[in-house]
Amino acid sequence: MFNSPIIDVIIPAYNEEKSIPKVIAEIPNFVRHIVVANNNSTDRTGAVAQEAGAIVVFEPQKGYGKACLTAMDWIKKQEIQPDIVVFLDGDYSDYPEEMTDLIQPILGGKAELVIGSRALGQRESGSMTFPQVFGNWLATTMMRYMQGAKFSDLGPFRAIVWKKLLEINMIDQNFGWTIEMQIKAHKAGLNYSEIPVNYRKRIGVSKVSGTVKGVIGAGYKIIFTIFKYW
Repeated sequence: MFNSPIIDVIIPAYNEEKSIPKVIAEIPNFVRHIVVANNNSTDRTGAVAQEAGAIVVFEPQKGYGKACLTAMDWIKKQEIQPDIVVFLDGDYSDYPEEMTDLIQPILGGKAELVIGSRALGQRESGSMTFPQVFGNWLATTMMRYMQGAKFSDLGPFRAIVWKKLLEINMIDQNFGWTIEMQIKAHKAGLNYSEIPVNYRKRIGVSKVSGTVKGVIGAGYKIIFTIFKYW
């Protein structure tokens, strides 16, 4: 599909100074820009990411989606736009080196969106809490029966054709970001697929599954988003 594709990476990050250097170091060298969206961290996340070779943009408003949108805004301003954008978390729970496999369906012209599925891959014991596992199952089941979208996970590790990402007009600023992308991609008729990815215990405490407020907030927003686009 692409000859010598230009690939950029977006990493939303909040207080990830211990993990972000490890994530950046393991990103394959075929990536052009690694854009870390420092989401109002109170530690040295921004400085450490920059020292590790990333481009750092600052977003003071808390929110996973908001951080991703800010990073996208930076990419939009570049003279040469990417062909593919990869999203992954900054907590070192994903395996950045698996990016090589993640983008293959796009490079082969078989997909425009590829989700790294933790449900299909190997998860380290304790890497996902019960609410996370159940929430993913519930959300993907609802998407299948209500919208016909066939996914097994809402995993953050994903690759998408840049032009298609712009076309689906992402707007969610927090917990609904991943499911919004998947629902909109399905409704827009994009070719999508999943590949198994491995998942390990994150470094630090999860901002979502690590608190009762985070679990409830994420669950509500995900279900709300499903009904919103139904």
